[in-house]
Amino acid sequence: MTSRRDVTAQLLDLGVEPGGVLLVHSSFRAIRPIEDGIEGLIAALRDALGPQGTLAMPSWSGEDDEPFDPAASPSDDDLGAVPQLFWRLPDVQRSGHVHAFAAAGPRAAFILQDPLPLPPHVPESPVGRVHELDGQVLLLGVGHDADTMIHLAEVMSAVPYGLPKHLTVLEDGERVRIDYLENDHCCRRFQLLDTWLNSGGTQSQGPVGSGIARLVRAQEITRVVCTRLERDPLVFLHAPDERCEDCDLARASARSA
Repeated sequence: MTSRRDVTAQLLDLGVEPGGVLLVHSSFRAIRPIEDGIEGLIAALRDALGPQGTLAMPSWSGEDDEPFDPAASPSDDDLGAVPQLFWRLPDVQRSGHVHAFAAAGPRAAFILQDPLPLPPHVPESPVGRVHELDGQVLLLGVGHDADTMIHLAEVMSAVPYGLPKHLTVLEDGERVRIDYLENDHCCRRFQLLDTWLNSGGTQSQGPVGSGIARLVRAQEITRVVCTRLERDPLVFLHAPDERCEDCDLARASARSA
């Protein structure tokens, strides 16, 4: 079992900046066991950041047909157990819309300030605000296929694909459906970012708990991704002969745009 103090030391050795802004995507299963479990991990993250640092995590519900309640709607199971506990902690703030993030620290209100972002990862969104603040992205036991900052880069690059999505909100007590297009696909080819960042020496990798973590600046992610998307706007989509339904749909939407 890794102690909370040792996890904090591992995070600092990796390059987490005290006083900075840190967006975390995680799989606790991949890095456990840690002293005091998930609470111990969150405490270690906050210890590494210090009192002037801000910690953020995804916190969306994944419910398209139910209005979002920031005080009660559970975070999507796909996000893992760490975000599910984080948003419930007493000093943590949460976005008031279905594409929610949660954050704690001096910059939390700024990160969560915007109304419902459509698509979810526009510059005026929690991911966009972390980027604006020159924050870092920490992937704990997960790869770049979980990295929402890449979706921001897709929006910045105006990728040609967009799949129809919808969500439900309450307006004057009435349920209202909102339809929109999202730059969505299977995201497995986001793993290409490992090679791109490592070749440039801008990604740190190292142990945290029993797993491996990746740390990179948000603005470095968008710089590298936007450069690649300028060369090939479909670089993240599987080829047609690879038979990926999600990517095939995204490719078809690009052709019809």
